[in-house]
Amino acid sequence: MPKVNHLLNSKDATEDANQPVPLDEAERPSSPTNLSQNKGVVKAAAVLAIGNITSRVLGLVREIVKSNLFGASDLLGAYTVAALVPMTLFNLITGGEMVSSSLVPVFSDFASKERRKELWGVVSTFLSLATAVLLVLVALVLLFTPQVAWLAGARNFSDGSLTAVTEQLMRLAIPAVLFLSIASILTGVLYALERFTLPAFTAAVFNSTIVVVALLRPDEIDSLVYGLLLGSFLQIVLQLPALRDGRFRIQFNWRHPAVRRILILYAPIVVGLLVNQVAIWISYNLAIRTGDNSVVYMTYATTLYQFPLGLVVTALSMATLPTLSQIVIAYHANKNVDAAAATARVQEFKQTLASGLRLVLTLILPATAGLFALAPAIIALLLEHGEFTPQDTAVTANVLRVYLAGLPFAAIDQMLVYASYARKDTWRPAVAGIISIVIYTITAVLLLEPIGLYSLMVADAIKHFCHTMIMLWLLQKQLGDLRSFGLSTATWKAVVASILTGLVAFGASEIVVSLLPTTGFLGKLSVVALAGGLGLLTFLGLVQLLNITEAQILHRTLAARFRRKPSE
Repeated sequence: MPKVNHLLNSKDATEDANQPVPLDEAERPSSPTNLSQNKGVVKAAAVLAIGNITSRVLGLVREIVKSNLFGASDLLGAYTVAALVPMTLFNLITGGEMVSSSLVPVFSDFASKERRKELWGVVSTFLSLATAVLLVLVALVLLFTPQVAWLAGARNFSDGSLTAVTEQLMRLAIPAVLFLSIASILTGVLYALERFTLPAFTAAVFNSTIVVVALLRPDEIDSLVYGLLLGSFLQIVLQLPALRDGRFRIQFNWRHPAVRRILILYAPIVVGLLVNQVAIWISYNLAIRTGDNSVVYMTYATTLYQFPLGLVVTALSMATLPTLSQIVIAYHANKNVDAAAATARVQEFKQTLASGLRLVLTLILPATAGLFALAPAIIALLLEHGEFTPQDTAVTANVLRVYLAGLPFAAIDQMLVYASYARKDTWRPAVAGIISIVIYTITAVLLLEPIGLYSLMVADAIKHFCHTMIMLWLLQKQLGDLRSFGLSTATWKAVVASILTGLVAFGASEIVVSLLPTTGFLGKLSVVALAGGLGLLTFLGLVQLLNITEAQILHRTLAARFRRKPSE
């Protein structure tokens, strides 16, 4: 049985424990002995899920508009490479990993009303410092755009004119990193305060803005860049009403203890992210070698791949993270004065994590099977119009199907990583990330010649598998395994439900294609609607037949939430 002190077995967490923040009884999270008792997490996840649904749907709309206007053209490939630069800087400096690994855990320490004034001081300092760093980086990219474009893979375009287009679009796009980063920091503050509603819809605003601007200038590729800029700025504007009680000011106290803790926590993460971003840049270079538009196929497939991942895992993970962080705080408040209470907190942490993992498994495995079965039909319905051809559909479907081999592992892994972040343990996920990225790069390079573009998808699936196995091993070493929390039962039930759901959906799609004309929009819609509907009914039936309690509890909790009157 694991020792109690293993809950926070990292240097950073031990330092934080020197000054514990006791929770008032009203602020302490309730004991989530099972998913039904952990309704706070599920309700918070519901808010984020709604935001994610909206965002993912609008993300699909964005891709639909792109496919209609630009297809899988080389010009769209140039835009994709240009947009890589601001997104890389954002992911490295203040992206989602910083929010979950550093900002939320540290800001949560100051989230109580008694420490709210300290919170605004910490946020002001961090915002000021981040803005200064970002302005310098934007200036450097503008100064060295040709060199940056060369590194991003523009040199591999077979058409030399695409390199010039990439550089032009890159200069226009780079200021977006400033707006995206500020919006991300504000999101971290609101998550720490458990104000989920507005930040849940920032990505939706971002995607919808790109759609609107692109439609206003449908013949110009730079319309996507202007949409990127405006959308990133509006993410900031959207969150301001939820921060009306904030007291922000410009200050550059980089020696502030909280800022130092954020940087200490994020240091190992940024090392792993740097390796990851290098791998992404390598993948772009390798993909362009297989065709000027190969990165476009990757982008379309990734959007569909991330739909279930973002909907299920990101929402549940971000909703669980503050709860896990508060459990850790309560653990430190108790461990030196009440050993029994500290032990209970360890169990509470594992129970909360296990509840999230069971729900992730229950939802992500059937989603993966259904998406694999209907990949060609879904892509044809969403993208095959305008400039997007049937050949583009076939290639994108194949790319997506290979990507999907790693989706379940990516979903499980994200929950495990967020659990480490809540414990302020960022080194272990970073080391695991470096190892898996090295494996990814080696695999992609070795397979590039025999299988071309698909080598990158195979390597991605292997990367997620390796990272998940490493994180599970580390979890067992520190906290003990989770076998007593029903994960094995949840897994086999989800696997059975997934296989049957996928088979029914695939068989139904083949029957519909053989019986009905599927060339027009209604024909394509009928394939997805009928086959997908039968697959969904199969899954719902198996939920009852196999007694998949996680899905049943989620359904009852969400139904009760939506039936509740606003006054309640």
